[in-house]
Amino acid sequence: MPSRLTPEDQKRVDLYLSAPQHQVERRPFRPLLLLLLVVAVVIGLGLLSRLLSRLVL
Repeated sequence: MPSRLTPEDQKRVDLYLSAPQHQVERRPFRPLLLLLLVVAVVIGLGLLSRLLSRLVL
């Protein structure tokens, strides 16, 4: 798909994206780790709610 930017604007975008602060190496995305984190948070909040219900009643 051709760019809708003018060549001058495209050059500015390329210069901006090639700046060092935009070249950060990131670790690969691991969906299983995210799933485990979500499950742990849900279980933790469930246990907290049970504890609070026992303290109130």
